[in-house]
Amino acid sequence: MPDLDTIVFPSLQERVVIVTGAGQGIGRVFAKAFARAGARAVIAEVNEKTAAAVAEEIMAAGDEALAVSTDVADDASIKAMVEVVTAKYGRIDVLINNAGIFSTLEMRPFDQIPLDEWERVLRVNLTGPFLCARAVLPAMRKAKWGRIINVASGAVRLGRPNYLHYIATKSALMGMSLSMAREVGADGITVNAILPGATFTEIERKTVTPAQKERIIQMQCVPRAEVPEDLVGAVLFLASEASAFVTGQSINLDGGVTWS
Repeated sequence: MPDLDTIVFPSLQERVVIVTGAGQGIGRVFAKAFARAGARAVIAEVNEKTAAAVAEEIMAAGDEALAVSTDVADDASIKAMVEVVTAKYGRIDVLINNAGIFSTLEMRPFDQIPLDEWERVLRVNLTGPFLCARAVLPAMRKAKWGRIINVASGAVRLGRPNYLHYIATKSALMGMSLSMAREVGADGITVNAILPGATFTEIERKTVTPAQKERIIQMQCVPRAEVPEDLVGAVLFLASEASAFVTGQSINLDGGVTWS
């Protein structure tokens, strides 16, 4: 497993990085990694308690963090978060659209998904990233520099069944990243998507048994469980000066399960 201290991108020093859904799981590790790299990590999280805990964890290590209560399904909440960040730092450099609904979903055929659940998943997983990107765009355009990274899913490449609403939103994020990249490239802003594989975090996933976990690992070229730290190098790269000519891409980060 990669050590966060060994993944170094000097150009991230003092960059202001918003990570949505950073109160737990992958987002928490992203926030810690950016802070470790010298950036100012903004934990934009609907759960105020977990957001504060992550911010305290980062600051206890001597790094900088700001927790802001944010509901990505609520346009007003996103706008308020952006106002707080720009008032404190005067800029927004990077947006990681990580917040999403997945671990709490029940696996079931698409014709059995309740309509309210379908609409809630679309609102958080797809409309949320759209609203967040729209909200940070003025600051990035003013600076003529920005990075937007959308967290999609390797499950899209597999056509995973019984999660149709989740798969639909993550597939749409890939298309949105490409189209958005074409719209904002002239402003010095890049837009990319990452496609993590089955990434195991502290969040309980009742739908994955030990036997299923082992089968997932056997599908990979790298024969071990994927953890959030495995995603950090690619995300820091996409957020840095090193990726200035990389945009509109959807990058598989799944240990070699899928090829595209």
